[in-house]
Amino acid sequence: MADRTDLKDWLVEALKANGGRGSIVQLCRYVWEYYEQELRNSGDLFYTWQYDIRWAATQLRQARLMRDADDSPQGIWELA
Repeated sequence: MADRTDLKDWLVEALKANGGRGSIVQLCRYVWEYYEQELRNSGDLFYTWQYDIRWAATQLRQARLMRDADDSPQGIWELA
């Protein structure tokens, strides 16, 4: 069963698949396309994953794997 920590890996994968950057809609679409079944089987995460993916982005920024929001165009998430 997937949990919040899986979202960090999925988000990095989605970013890489989109050339290292993308809007939250593009990235969530990727996660849904490739991990729908895991999300459906993840209990409460199924209802909160689009919020929790923002938590994952914050964690990746703190680990310096993603650029700070102030360093990216508005609405775009980017790998560092």
